[in-house]
Amino acid sequence: MDIRFQTGGPSQWKADVVVTFVFEGEGVEEACSALAQSAIWLSIAPAWRDFHGGAEESVMFYGPQAMEISRVLGVGLGKADKADMTAFRYAVGKAVRRCRDYDLATVGLDGASLARVAEKLGVSFDALAREAVIAAYLALYRYDRWKSEKSPHADPRWLALMLEGEYVENDVRAQARLAEAEARGIMLARDAANDPANVMTPSAFAQKAEAVASKYGMKALVLGPGELAAEGMNAYLAVARGSAEEPRMVVVEYAPRGSEGQKPVVLVGKGLCFDSGGISLKPAKGMEEMKGDMSGAAAVLGVMEALGQLAPSVEPKRPVIGIMACAENMPGGHATRPGDIVIAKNGKSVEIVNTDAEGRLVLADALAWAQEKYEPFRLVDIATLTGACAVALGPDSAGLFASDDDLADLLHKAGMALGERNWRLPLWTAMGLEGLKSSCADMANSGRREGGAINAAVFLQQFVREGVCWAHIDMAAADNGESPINARGETGFGVRTLLSAVWDDDKDMLQ
Repeated sequence: MDIRFQTGGPSQWKADVVVTFVFEGEGVEEACSALAQSAIWLSIAPAWRDFHGGAEESVMFYGPQAMEISRVLGVGLGKADKADMTAFRYAVGKAVRRCRDYDLATVGLDGASLARVAEKLGVSFDALAREAVIAAYLALYRYDRWKSEKSPHADPRWLALMLEGEYVENDVRAQARLAEAEARGIMLARDAANDPANVMTPSAFAQKAEAVASKYGMKALVLGPGELAAEGMNAYLAVARGSAEEPRMVVVEYAPRGSEGQKPVVLVGKGLCFDSGGISLKPAKGMEEMKGDMSGAAAVLGVMEALGQLAPSVEPKRPVIGIMACAENMPGGHATRPGDIVIAKNGKSVEIVNTDAEGRLVLADALAWAQEKYEPFRLVDIATLTGACAVALGPDSAGLFASDDDLADLLHKAGMALGERNWRLPLWTAMGLEGLKSSCADMANSGRREGGAINAAVFLQQFVREGVCWAHIDMAAADNGESPINARGETGFGVRTLLSAVWDDDKDMLQ
């Protein structure tokens, strides 16, 4: 689907359908004044009397076939004082899906109604345009690679923002372009995480990452078992010992023009292409979802895709390094046993008391290696790490831990604004370390059930050097779900939040 702009007002607009957004209780003239002037038939449509603008309502209004605007899709947003950006994104998602079900090839969004929504929500028009575009893309996403019978309904060819002025503001164009790049990154992350584990193996993920790097002129580095061993990443290797699939740590380096000498932003993603729990085997129920335990790595790769889409017209000021720590955690004759001890990359000895607490092991070594090699300006890791975080925060929310208040504030505000909800949790180091005590090693890889997400974050903290600006995002509750902008399955959560950490200033995104 392409993104287009149409200007000049309704008399110049052309599309199979124009979508207008209506708050509860609004009449035609108030809800879509511009359309009411051009599509006169809308004002007298009997169906409008049955349409109240409720949050779950949508009505297709039909006018004379000969008119440039012969269909208007009214989408309800509910009470104006209750509406929020999530409700708006969902409304856009429902609208474009309905247009697809009707096999409508060209879809317009009524700019006048968008402006009214922006005013009610207290955001700029260009910011709302960004959310409309990304919601449309994400709503149309389908993972049907393995279905022999595909849907007979094709996506619309283009989506147009329909404006009343004679030209399109630069900020609107820039935000629409940013949304398109974000959507491409999220959809790539969804594809990777939705692929079954027999297809998306660590080596297959490495190939996918190398393809992204090659497409955009980025540098790629892949570390296999030999290289990981040579680097002393024994905690990482311990996770992969039981699998016939070799681990791969994939590094994609993006060096924007003029970034020489700048410290990089380093993003680290957990990439467990399948997590059985190892010897500490998980219950059978829901284990099929463990193909998505590499969603953190997928999100990092999605960021690199988005940056590639934006370049060269929009580039961050600093290099961006994406590190994706991929492996499988399987039981087997060579698998790591509970009670085994390994020496991690930073020299700390770790007693592995639970082989299902494996994500923190691959991340620990990856974090230590990243600091040694790159000296990051910012270091952010993302992982489907603990069920405890889902228990604490509920579905669709990530836990945020950080050593730096400014970074925590940046990531929290970005996530909340961009539909990737997160909440900062404390790094209670003393409590965490007390629970991670081992009688025979520097620390255990798992501890008390209480405060499990905090304990995991504190474990990772032991592999972050003093003074490094670091954050950890535990997205175990947010990587899988279904909504009007997400087909059932992996969500691509984290791409937008991580992308926000790449910029020194929000204005950088609007170059």
